[in-house]
Amino acid sequence: MKGFFNKILYIDLSNESFHYQDITDDLLGRCLGGKGLGAHLLMKENEQGVDPLSKDNVFIIATGPITGTMAWSQSRFGAYTKSPATGGFGESYCGGSLAPKIKGCGVDAIVIKGGASKLSYLAIDESGVKFCDATAILQAETFESEDYILKDAPKGAGAMVIGPAGENLVRFACIKSDKWRSLGRGGLGAVWGAKNLKGISFSGKKKCEIANQDLLKKFVKIISQKGKESPVTALYQKLGTPMQVKVMNAKKGFPTRYWQKGYFDGWEKLSADYMQENFEVSQHPCPTCFLRCTKHSVVKNGRHKGLELEGPEFETIYALGGLSEIDSLEEVAWLNVLCDKLGIDTMSAGNIAAFAVEAHKASKIDFEIDYNQPDRIAELFGLISKGEGVGKIFQKGIKEASKELGLEDIAIHVKGLEPAGFDPRVLKGMGLSYATSARGACHLRGTFYKAELSGMMDPDQIKGKAKLLIDFEDRAAIFDSMVLCRFFRDYILWDELLMLIEATTGKIYTKEQLADLANETTNLTRRYNHREGLDSSTDTLPKRFLTEATKEGATMSREDLDMMIKEYNELRSKNI
Repeated sequence: MKGFFNKILYIDLSNESFHYQDITDDLLGRCLGGKGLGAHLLMKENEQGVDPLSKDNVFIIATGPITGTMAWSQSRFGAYTKSPATGGFGESYCGGSLAPKIKGCGVDAIVIKGGASKLSYLAIDESGVKFCDATAILQAETFESEDYILKDAPKGAGAMVIGPAGENLVRFACIKSDKWRSLGRGGLGAVWGAKNLKGISFSGKKKCEIANQDLLKKFVKIISQKGKESPVTALYQKLGTPMQVKVMNAKKGFPTRYWQKGYFDGWEKLSADYMQENFEVSQHPCPTCFLRCTKHSVVKNGRHKGLELEGPEFETIYALGGLSEIDSLEEVAWLNVLCDKLGIDTMSAGNIAAFAVEAHKASKIDFEIDYNQPDRIAELFGLISKGEGVGKIFQKGIKEASKELGLEDIAIHVKGLEPAGFDPRVLKGMGLSYATSARGACHLRGTFYKAELSGMMDPDQIKGKAKLLIDFEDRAAIFDSMVLCRFFRDYILWDELLMLIEATTGKIYTKEQLADLANETTNLTRRYNHREGLDSSTDTLPKRFLTEATKEGATMSREDLDMMIKEYNELRSKNI
C-alpha cells in the first residue's frame, strides 16, 4: 500500500534479537497506521492482565503514511503500551524532528518486547538493530543521556531517552527527544525503565512511495492558503499555547489551588503577554509547520536569569503554576526544565505537587509543603524521581498514592490520569471527553475545548453534546493514525483528510467510511480497557467535580454527566 513500507520491526530485548514482519494492505486500509495500527498491535501482542511495569508489557512505536512527506504537520509519531498510570490503553504523541528518522528505518511500526539484562540502548537504522550498553549513563538526566547516545550515532540521527524517573519506575515518567519534546502522558518512560531500556537512536533515511505527488502538492497549497487566511495562525505564531492562560481565566475555568478555584489572581504573571515581555522568545517549530507554536525561551531576569527551555506550554503553566498558585512564570519555567531533565510529565507532576499540599494540610504526610513554594516542589520532584522518602508514595501516581493516603475523595483523575487545564465544571463537554477517553482524563482525544470556547456549542449545553464531541474525536482519531498535529484541526477538515489519504495511500474513502474507521479505532481502545478491567464504571469524573462547585460557583451534576455519557455510548456502539 502506498505511503507505507508494509513492514513491522519486532525487537526482543531479552535475547537481543530482531526480525521483520510484513503487514497486509487490508490491515493498513482498516487502520491507516499510527493509532489504528498501534491499538491493533497492542491488543494482539499484549497478554491480558500483563503488569504494565513488567518486561512482558510490549511497547509500540508507529508512524503514518504522511510521515516524511512534504505535508504540513507530518513531523509526529505515536507510542502505545499498557499504561502504568491507568492500567489501560496508553498512548502518547511527540513532535519535533524525530518522526521521519523513525520511518526512514524502513518500517511502519516497531514492537519492543522483553527486557534487557542490564541498562541498554538501541541503535536502529535501515539495516537493523544494534544492542548497546548504557550502564555509563545509569541514572543520568535526559539531556546528558541523549547526548551520550547520539555521540556515536551517524550524523543527522535522532534519539529518545528516559531520565532517572523512568529508570526508577515513576508511573508518570515520560520519554524525551530533541531535548524538550515529550512522549508525556501515561507513564511510558516507566515501561522503558522496567525493560532496562535507556534510549533509542534512529538514523534511517529511506523514503516510501506515495500515491499521487501532484494531489499532495494541491493539498499543501490548500492548507497553506487556509493558514494565511485564518487569524488563529498569527496567534499561534506569536503567542503559542500560553495564550490560553488569559482565555481560561476569563472563563473562570483555569484550575487553581488544586481544583478548588477557576480563577488565579496572579494569572497575568503566567500569561503569554508576560512571557513575551520578560523572556527572550523565538520560534522553534517542528519541520514542515507554519504554525510555529513552540517557543524557545530564555529567562531575562531574577534568580533563573539565562535559563533556556522550550515553552513553557499552557498545560505546564496551569499544572505547575495555577494548581500550586505559583505566581511567577520564571519559577514555572525552572520547574519545567527540572521535570524535563528528570524525565517526568509536567502535567502529572504539577497535579501531584498540589495534591501533596493538600495531603500535608490533612496531616497525611510529614513533608512540609504549601502553595507557592517552588523550592519545596523541586525537592519533592527530586524525591519522586529517586523513589526516596515521601517520593516513594507519590511516584506511584495519583490513583495509587491517594489510596495509600486515604485521600481518594479529593484526588482529581480519571482512571489514573489527571485532567488538562480546562475545568469540566465550566466546559461541560470537556467533562464528557475526560470521562470517556480510553487514556484517562485526556483533552487531546477530541480537543473539545475548541468547540466550547469558540462558540460552536454552549459550554452548559447537555443534550446533543455527545454528537459533536464524537465528530471531533473521530477526526482526531484519523489525525492520530496518519499521524497529524492536532493544532491543524482548523485547517484539515473531513474533505482535506480524504484528499490527504488519497494522495499518500491511493485509497479513496467517503466521509462516512472514514468516520466508521475512526469509530472502530476508538472502540478498539475501549475494548482493550474493558479487557484489562477498566469497565464502564471507570468512565466517570472525580467525586469532587460532581459534588463541589468552584469558588466562582461553576458546577457539574452527576445527572448531566450520566445523560451525556448515555448519549455518547449509544452513538459509539453502532460498530462495536
